[in-house]
Amino acid sequence: MTRYGFEEAATGIQDLYLSGQKEEAVAAVADQLVDELCLVGPTERIRNRLEAWRESGVSGLAIGTSDLTTLRTLAELAL
Repeated sequence: MTRYGFEEAATGIQDLYLSGQKEEAVAAVADQLVDELCLVGPTERIRNRLEAWRESGVSGLAIGTSDLTTLRTLAELAL
């Protein structure tokens, strides 16, 4: 998180979580942090962001979904 500029946020989130305030910890995760680390949104947005990730040198993606249509779409975009 430090490399991405979210060290302070990550520390606060961790402190909330470890003190048992799990809902508050989830609420404290900034949209910007998620956007920096994840490909989320409509297909076109993911397609555009995926290109930026390719240019950054990313060599792999961890995909988590149980929806077959989403998985197929991501496979098509990754080609």
